[in-house]
Amino acid sequence: MRNLLTVGTMVTLGAAVTVVTSPSAHAGATGTTAIGSFDYDLHGAGIKVPTGCFLTHSVHGSGKRITGQLAGVDCVGIAATFARFCNWRIDFTYADLSNRTYKTSRGKTHAECKGDPLRRNAAQTLPKHGKACARFYVNGEQRAAQCHFITK
Repeated sequence: MRNLLTVGTMVTLGAAVTVVTSPSAHAGATGTTAIGSFDYDLHGAGIKVPTGCFLTHSVHGSGKRITGQLAGVDCVGIAATFARFCNWRIDFTYADLSNRTYKTSRGKTHAECKGDPLRRNAAQTLPKHGKACARFYVNGEQRAAQCHFITK
């Protein structure tokens, strides 16, 4: 599977769909979740993020072996012009079949304001089947999550 697709290309392909969930990660899976409009405070200034932004999460590998993982935010329409995310981070979490999170790869909090946050995660072998999720935070508050089931 080629890793040449950017998150922007993936979002463009799935922008018309509010939520796409992939059933398993046998060879790879990509899903997109809409991020709703929200407001947050940055040093006393109010910032509004309009509707039109999406969290896209891709997992590549087979079974419990993840060879690559990528998550990022892209915006379309008016949001592409005006959306900026400050104090953002992307975490990768892993849960077992009982939905208990057993591992979190916490991303760095980025103080700069960015319109297209992106994070890659290293290859790894998970100890359990369950799910792998990307979680997008702005100013310490989770704004979106997108998950893939990891099965046999």
